[in-house]
Amino acid sequence: MSDELLKVIVRRREQQAADVIALELADPEGKPLPLFAAGAHVDLHIGDGIVRQYSLCSDPADTSAYRLGILKDPASRGGSVAVHETMHEGTEVLISAPRNLFPLAEDAGHSILIGGGIGITPMIAMAYALQAAGRSFELWYCGRSRATCAFLEDLAASGFSDRVNTWFDDEHDGQRLDIDGLLRPADTQGHVYVCGPTGFMEWVIDTAAATGFADDHIHREFFQVDVETGGDSFEVVAEASGVTVQVGENQTIVEALAEAGVKIKVSCEQGTCGTCLCDVLEGIPDHRDVFLTDEEKEDNDQILVCCSRAKSPRLVLDI
Repeated sequence: MSDELLKVIVRRREQQAADVIALELADPEGKPLPLFAAGAHVDLHIGDGIVRQYSLCSDPADTSAYRLGILKDPASRGGSVAVHETMHEGTEVLISAPRNLFPLAEDAGHSILIGGGIGITPMIAMAYALQAAGRSFELWYCGRSRATCAFLEDLAASGFSDRVNTWFDDEHDGQRLDIDGLLRPADTQGHVYVCGPTGFMEWVIDTAAATGFADDHIHREFFQVDVETGGDSFEVVAEASGVTVQVGENQTIVEALAEAGVKIKVSCEQGTCGTCLCDVLEGIPDHRDVFLTDEEKEDNDQILVCCSRAKSPRLVLDI
């Protein structure tokens, strides 16, 4: 993927729900934007060095603009609040080219798309793509209340509205969706896709696994997690840079290398986006991310240096 940034303009801004806005980003000269596949996201450069990832929720067949849904998170580390406060119609902004870490499986006979809250955004693009391809799918949109959930009118007006199911807890006496009944053993040859709050995602993933879905049939995209970064000190050798550092007990690998002059591109800093992924040449990582699959973690040949640490006294990285 190219690191070249795209200059776009906020062509339209909509208030979608109490704390959710939709931004429509277009080329300033009206040129088509790069193609993207369902599940892709862009890095949004917000200012003051802040970069955040947001899923594209528009129709992948439409390259006239990209659409993002952005929740004003009360626990924001500066990203979503800045977007809400500074990005208005006419604002110019830099974004990355689309990158897809959450693709649709090409061989899925049936796809179950489950979005919790703002996690609905990648599911919308997936639904457009599956509908266009004539493939079997169902979309489930879960939230605490209808008033806090975005894109409901868009989904109702879509060509796949008959595939859309909603579940709002406050309309069911506070009861959550019967995920056990939804993920039936008879469907385990299909594929499940989930995005949303961490607890919601873990609930869906654990239920799918217990129902009999294979791990490679359960697809997930986390957008925020609680990361434990502390632990014993260890040595990191950045082989390509010729630098060796000691990572302190309450320090990340990124921070230790930065002090030695080795700058690593980071974004989420929570082990969710994969921006800081690098190869492990020697040593055993202590994986604390949610980006790598369990199988990839068992290989111990890659590490997310924004949050993961070492089980061995020394790690040699291809940096």
